[in-house]
Amino acid sequence: MNNYITIIGGGLAGCEAAYQISKRGIKVKLYEMKPKKFSPAHNNKNLAEIVCSNSFKSNAITNACGLLKEELRKLDSLLIKIADETSVPAGQALAVDRELFSQKVTEELEKNPNIEIIREEFSKIDEKNGITVIATGPLTSEKMSEEIIRITGKGKLAFYDAAAPIIEKDSINFDIAFYGDRYGKEGDSSYINLPMNKEEYERFYNALINAEVVTLHEFEKKEIFEGCMPIEIMAKRGIDTIRFGPLKPVGFTDPRNNTRPYAIVQLRQDNSEGTLYNMVGFQTNLKFGEQKRVFSMIPGLENADFVKYGVMHRNTFINSPELLDNTYNLKQNPNIYFAGQITGVEGYVESIASGLVTGLNAVINFKNKNAKTKETKKVFPKETIIGALADYISTENLNFQPMNANFGILPPLEQKIKDKQERYAKMAERSLTKILKKIF
Repeated sequence: MNNYITIIGGGLAGCEAAYQISKRGIKVKLYEMKPKKFSPAHNNKNLAEIVCSNSFKSNAITNACGLLKEELRKLDSLLIKIADETSVPAGQALAVDRELFSQKVTEELEKNPNIEIIREEFSKIDEKNGITVIATGPLTSEKMSEEIIRITGKGKLAFYDAAAPIIEKDSINFDIAFYGDRYGKEGDSSYINLPMNKEEYERFYNALINAEVVTLHEFEKKEIFEGCMPIEIMAKRGIDTIRFGPLKPVGFTDPRNNTRPYAIVQLRQDNSEGTLYNMVGFQTNLKFGEQKRVFSMIPGLENADFVKYGVMHRNTFINSPELLDNTYNLKQNPNIYFAGQITGVEGYVESIASGLVTGLNAVINFKNKNAKTKETKKVFPKETIIGALADYISTENLNFQPMNANFGILPPLEQKIKDKQERYAKMAERSLTKILKKIF
């Protein structure tokens, strides 16, 4: 057994995992292919490069990502600490000077005596002689993709993310919406249906075909659009195209007037608790603000809380519910962990959180193998965002898509609270109480 832990990938998750492992006195070999080789979206030679927006989202604990950052601060996350140190004015949000952020992360890890940074592409995973953390990110190289497929099995790796929006159930208007599957049992709670009359449909249709879309990178366009048709592109083929496709009303009766709707939008249950529902057939490339505006025009979604917007972009990720447990450990090989967006957590802070959980558990695994200790895995409570994300990506889900931090993945409070901000504040209080009591 090696006397060090190998980490493949020097992004946000890999760097956080390296820090958590090294601070506990264990050696780390951190492999990063830059600057010898860059992905199509990277250009900075430093570690922990911020590729897209420089925002780490809200700092308010009544925002799920804000709560996640506070959980990470309490657990001594290096990357959140450096994000705080390199912040720039952004109101309630935590935004960073992206160059300074990456530079400081690199400097901290370079001077750490327990971390050896190896600047070369890693291509062969040792499955038997050491513990390995794979944190290669959404643009994993071809060589590493082949290795991941080899150790996980064919068909276990997705090369793009074509996901529909996900909505918090409590925000759906059930004066309009009703449960039931097509031709199925009316009370079936796995589907929620949103009926539309002709006027409502045509108003929505015109807004959809004229909405602004995200511009994709050239390297993304071919594989994404061959793999899945965005709802707005389908709609532009004709006013009735989506009405005979994902919005087909056949097999439904609107209980309000006992007639067949002109069109119908279906929402499918997205988590085991039934608190989240995704929009069936609504893979989209619309800008997030446009999704909120246009999809809120659908009757029943006028006050919808979108916990995740639809995306269509290059995003390598594994089938985590089948492959990983709730410590990001590969079920079929306890020597291997995954961390970051390749696991299906989506976002900067979410990636950092997965790196922290992976690092802590890789340490326990290492000690159990090398020092013959008998520590148990460190599983975070589901009432925390850290724990809920780990639980979400490891729970059986036939329609698994990447997930970001949101309150919808947390267990409901025992007491029903109607006011959303008050409810989120109570959830945050519960989380921050549990995280220290249960973990340390």
